[in-house]
Amino acid sequence: MSVRVHTSARNKQKKQHGRRALSVVAALAVLGGGGLAVSGSLAYGAQDRAGSRDAVSKGAQDLVREDGFPGALAAVEDSRGRVRDYTAGTGDLETGAAVPVNGQVRAGSNTKSFTSAVVLQLVGEGKVDLDEPIETYLPGLVHGDGIDGARITVRNLLQHTSGLPDYVQSLPPNPFEIRDTYYNPREMLDLALSEKALFEPGTKWQYSNTNYILAGLLVEKVTGRPFGEEITNRIIRPLGLKDTYWPNAGERGIRGAHPKGYASTTPGGPLEDITRLDPSQASSAGQLVTTPRDLNRFFSALLGGEVLDAAELKQMKTTVPAAEGSTTPNTEYGLGLFRTPLTCGAELWGHGGSIHGYETFSGVTDDGRAATVAVTALSSAVAADTEGILDAHQHVQDLVDTAICK
Repeated sequence: MSVRVHTSARNKQKKQHGRRALSVVAALAVLGGGGLAVSGSLAYGAQDRAGSRDAVSKGAQDLVREDGFPGALAAVEDSRGRVRDYTAGTGDLETGAAVPVNGQVRAGSNTKSFTSAVVLQLVGEGKVDLDEPIETYLPGLVHGDGIDGARITVRNLLQHTSGLPDYVQSLPPNPFEIRDTYYNPREMLDLALSEKALFEPGTKWQYSNTNYILAGLLVEKVTGRPFGEEITNRIIRPLGLKDTYWPNAGERGIRGAHPKGYASTTPGGPLEDITRLDPSQASSAGQLVTTPRDLNRFFSALLGGEVLDAAELKQMKTTVPAAEGSTTPNTEYGLGLFRTPLTCGAELWGHGGSIHGYETFSGVTDDGRAATVAVTALSSAVAADTEGILDAHQHVQDLVDTAICK
């Protein structure tokens, strides 16, 4: 394993903040500004020399040595556009191959920010109204026990205030059982609609992947085109995200250089390779493949006004409290964006994501700092109990805080 520094305990700052930032609501339970300056970037981890005093490098090593993630990778951009890449651990438990610098990973729920941006572009074009019921666009589709599409607005979907149950709760818990299963978005919607509504639309906030399955179906209905085509033509290509793509139907591998992703059948159990996976189980809620640098580029461009007009970006950044289930009382959620306070007083705008094999956390600050951290297993795969899972998940997010604030 390519770990150069061993630390026996988290430093004092991390102990104090080990439970802060986003909670597991940012994860997919399925499993739930200008261009980046790449010149002069530095790679750490497999290429790092022993004794490095860099806090991010040490933090990435901690994720491997202390939390048990097979590999970790990160990209950090400062306010002047200077980029550093980091790696730790191994990219392949069988061969011991290094984690590729800026390797491709499955983005999980970071996809939601892309999906919301597509919907908001349609709002700007006058094709979608945020406060119109989803029934207007998808008539007869959203109904069930306490569920009425005439009372759920597009805004409710994008902000997780719809009260719709999460279809993920109905998927088999063994990831290897469904790794090759193709799911049509309508199938996942039917799983959710077979359950009772969680609450009246607009009265509470609760994260549900079902909301973004519907957002993807909305895009297809309004544009008459496949969702993957829209996200590619509207977001990925215009921003030059050369290492980000929407997997084709049935595509289960990862195209470019990537660390392998791992999963276990029980929390903290033996890790097995699950890199090859049909991501349709996440669809418009979490299917993208990307890299840490591309995620930084996307969030920087999004918050920098390159993706949306000012009116739509303002809507996206209009938040509601999202602290339920979180240990951070000031966490808020806009339309596909978390707003999270950092230890240095800055605010992070971004998202997190988990899908079998990969867990990520990403965001930018108002002054242009950006960071993305990815690990190659879910926290629930490397930790055996609830406390350990929450700690491991939090440590990934703490490293973003360290990257931006140190």
